[in-house]
Amino acid sequence: MLKREEYIEQAYFFKVVGERLPQRIPLQDVIQQVRDEVLATTKLPMALDYMLAELCHSGTLYPAMMQLGHYFTPFQTYLMEEAESDDGQFDLRTAVEVLKSEAEYRAESPTRTGLFMFQLECLCHNRLKYDAGLKAISGDPIYDADWKDWILVVRRQIGIVDLADLIYVRSWHLSNKQSRGAETAQPEQAMLFGDQEGRIALANRQKEPMFLFAALQRQLGYPKVPRPKQAEESINRILLLERKVDQLTQRMKLIEDDARDTVELSKFYKEPG
Repeated sequence: MLKREEYIEQAYFFKVVGERLPQRIPLQDVIQQVRDEVLATTKLPMALDYMLAELCHSGTLYPAMMQLGHYFTPFQTYLMEEAESDDGQFDLRTAVEVLKSEAEYRAESPTRTGLFMFQLECLCHNRLKYDAGLKAISGDPIYDADWKDWILVVRRQIGIVDLADLIYVRSWHLSNKQSRGAETAQPEQAMLFGDQEGRIALANRQKEPMFLFAALQRQLGYPKVPRPKQAEESINRILLLERKVDQLTQRMKLIEDDARDTVELSKFYKEPG
């Protein structure tokens, strides 16, 4: 785990990138600008220098983040890899919004339960790959050995076993119910979720998983997962009308030139390759 100031500067970096991408500023220029703005006593400036070199060399950022595994978590690297994938549908703007929210949460008082639910909800909302995503989540240094083993179990069973059941069987709510009247109250396996999370999971069994995520987000207080922003339909209609008007204008000009017998066919010729 990094120091709090590192996560604060990471959140600022991802925030600035998300703000300046819609302005069509080259990412190289954005990194150079943020390089001078972030706190010099942190390790982020050195990481940005390495990322900038990799961006100029290969055009992507995730290989540099992968090499900086001591600074960026595997989940952060996975999000950037999906955002920069040619065949993926995960937008870079959404990726930096998720990374900003996660860094802000890490800078406060993060819990393993809250961080895991935030990361898993990110995979669900953005339709990312569960296999690679959960493997990356298990490599986060905030999780201990029990958490890592359970996350890998979820990786194998998600989609087969209800998520609410997976949470409920590893909660203190079930353990307390089973230990009533028993001599030993010590569970056989480590309980990862508290009594409150167990009751929420029990109440949402065989229901839409989004209800479970919404309830846990309200109770645990982790940030809401950013979702892709849909472009306004009015803007798309204006752009489509402008394109149609340009096409009609060109066609009318060709018709007028043909009526006057002044069409220059030479401008439509192309030199043989």
